[in-house]
Amino acid sequence: MKSLLATAMLMLSGAVAAATPLPATSVLQLSSRFTDQDGKSFVLSDRRGHVQVVSMFYSSCKFVCPLLIDSGLGLDKALTAAERAKLRVLLISLDPARDTTAALNALATKRKLDRTRWTLARTDKDGVRKTAALLDVRYRQLADGEFNHTSGLILLDSEGRILTRTEKLGATPDPAFLAAVRKALKASK
Repeated sequence: MKSLLATAMLMLSGAVAAATPLPATSVLQLSSRFTDQDGKSFVLSDRRGHVQVVSMFYSSCKFVCPLLIDSGLGLDKALTAAERAKLRVLLISLDPARDTTAALNALATKRKLDRTRWTLARTDKDGVRKTAALLDVRYRQLADGEFNHTSGLILLDSEGRILTRTEKLGATPDPAFLAAVRKALKASK
């Protein structure tokens, strides 16, 4: 009986949280559909409840985008196991034409990303444009198919509000960004 009651309470609390509107400043309000490296479809609001680091990239990039991944991995390494377990990382492709699910899956495998916490995602061109606008990522495609784009990591709280960002990339995390991640993780449930 206690187990049944506990289950009912848990379901009710989840329903109440899902019914609570997102803050007006939440990027999770974007209605575009995304597909992850494993072919699962989602909307950003599905990621509610987790502190996350977000960035935009493209898998065929040879220069800055691998540094974005290195930066996320460096951040992971700097966190404790308990902190790391609470953090999600979302990398959204700027190149939906070439970044198929298979391409994203291959990159996640090659880079040995923790698929329980790391998501490489794609959306359509309109979704890319809207996401970039919300995250203040500037980009343009060049004649050779490459992209010029803002490169950095963006920290979102569990409600999808932008807390801070860093453009300091590399395996050693930006100390101020790392401190902000830890503070956000501590404040999350």
